[in-house]
Amino acid sequence: MQHFITSLSITIFLYSSLFGAEIDDLQTIPQNASSFVKNLKDSKHLLSTQKKYKEFYFSPWNMEKPEESLEDISWPFLSFNADNSYGINLQPLKDEFFIEMYNNYNFNEYLLVSKKAITLNYTHLRALPTDRPIYRDPKKAGEGFPFDYLQNSSIAANKPLFVSHYSKDREWVMVFSSFTNGWIKASDIVFLGDECIEKYQEAEQVFLLKDKVPLYSLQGEFLFHSRVGMMLKLLSEDKESYTVLVVSKNNISSLKYLKSRIPKNIASKNILRLTRSNFESIINEFVGTPYDWGGRYGDRDCSSLLRDMFLPFGIWLPRNSSHQSEVGKIINLKGLSDTQKLKRIKEKAIPFQTILYRKGHVLLYVGTYKGRVVVFHDVWGIRTKQNGVKGRIVVGKALFSTLLLGQDQEGYDIYNGHLRNLISMGIVTKEGR
Repeated sequence: MQHFITSLSITIFLYSSLFGAEIDDLQTIPQNASSFVKNLKDSKHLLSTQKKYKEFYFSPWNMEKPEESLEDISWPFLSFNADNSYGINLQPLKDEFFIEMYNNYNFNEYLLVSKKAITLNYTHLRALPTDRPIYRDPKKAGEGFPFDYLQNSSIAANKPLFVSHYSKDREWVMVFSSFTNGWIKASDIVFLGDECIEKYQEAEQVFLLKDKVPLYSLQGEFLFHSRVGMMLKLLSEDKESYTVLVVSKNNISSLKYLKSRIPKNIASKNILRLTRSNFESIINEFVGTPYDWGGRYGDRDCSSLLRDMFLPFGIWLPRNSSHQSEVGKIINLKGLSDTQKLKRIKEKAIPFQTILYRKGHVLLYVGTYKGRVVVFHDVWGIRTKQNGVKGRIVVGKALFSTLLLGQDQEGYDIYNGHLRNLISMGIVTKEGR
């Protein structure tokens, strides 16, 4: 008990700056998209990425089998062990936990199922078949809650999946989505036949543009909440709404189809053009929303924020920040001074179309404000260092800021700031490197 209290006290100490002074950027940089969309150039052309949007979206239904080998899907057992992993009580995990997970992984049955499925609701892709978390050492700054490293990602309702096999206890299934793979609850999916999959892909789709709007069947049954970037099969439309098909299941796990009516003000029949009004509408869905590692509680982290933001425009981004940094025309920032980086960004970056990258974090360049480079990003905290002790000033939300967010704060660690650590930028609407 004493060890637990000590660990918790250290964690609280590391995050104690949360109750410190107001952050300058949040007072001087406008926190609304309307202040920046004037920097956006209307992009009328269709990109090859847009043309491939549906191909990416439906890719799990069109694969014969995943590219990943048994060795590839074994990565959690190379990354986590009893020497570096902590549980929900902030205590080190024991070997027995990993033995249990290894047995439940059911390696011998990999690809034995190999069926196509669809999600029934918003659910979680886990690195291991368990709801229990794995944290790194919570005594270290930036570790502990909310950084559950088993939370690969979240996935919206009615998304295509490829199912490889069941866990040994059959509570979980290993699935491959269009952007990552992991374990989800077997109760959160339903299998689809080839004919259904073919018709689904051929149909016209509706793109959802709003977050967390409750959707209901025509009989008034709650289905799930909307997510920006979701696609649903269009059945018909009238002046005010779209009627779409929703896949569900009854109490005995049999497949059933329901209809849902979606107001036209939260959806579109077409991929959006990169216009000022469209981007302002989408980005304002995210301003001020809580930081949420892996989407564990229904919100987003830095890379899922950008990924979902670009989906309505038909621009497909990978799930994690390092892979997003490889998309589009890449401009190197390594070896440049802070002044040189700012100069290159102002000269080369395209507002709302350029992702800035530092290891572990991505930021969307939105232009300049009073001569300062401004970005939009979902950030957990500002790194600090006082008397050799590393810490965090917790911000925990999506915001507009400069690349020197937190420089006014006591203990600000300039050597770990965003600007100092930028590696590259990628213009996602341009081809090549």
